[in-house]
Amino acid sequence: MNRKLKLQELGRMSIEEFKDADKTPLIVILDNIRSLNNVGSVFRTSDCFRVAKIFLCGITATPPHRDIHKTAIGATESVEWEYSESTLNVVKSLQEKGWSCYAIEQTADSISLDDFNPDGKTAIVMGNEVDGVQQEVIDACKGSIEVPQFGTKHSLNISVCTGIVVWDLWQKLSQ
Repeated sequence: MNRKLKLQELGRMSIEEFKDADKTPLIVILDNIRSLNNVGSVFRTSDCFRVAKIFLCGITATPPHRDIHKTAIGATESVEWEYSESTLNVVKSLQEKGWSCYAIEQTADSISLDDFNPDGKTAIVMGNEVDGVQQEVIDACKGSIEVPQFGTKHSLNISVCTGIVVWDLWQKLSQ
């Protein structure tokens, strides 16, 4: 019988073990995200794939907040995060520290996620639900990565898009 596992059978690490564990060389930068549920979902995805850090920028809300907690379900305690008023300053600072920063955005020169191969420490910028990544931030990034889409809609929800991109990059960076 293919029974569903109980939580205690999953063998998940504690928050302390998570904090001590090796992280994926991946940083997620949230650029003016309006929805607190989206923020919480990004925390949860980041915990799942041991993302090194999340930067919450501009109008993006920060923990503790009940609406973030609702979807993060505790991941705000495990994943390292930092707030910054300026997404652009975060990108520039990370680049000075050797991180390659990419906007997850549809641009004239964007690279399909399928064709993108990270070359080490990678930071991704996820944009606002309506306006996407700020143009000045796109301009400062090493490039733009686009998630292939085949339907009638022009974009994915930011938390769904983050899940797809983080999963893909986790596979590529973990090899």
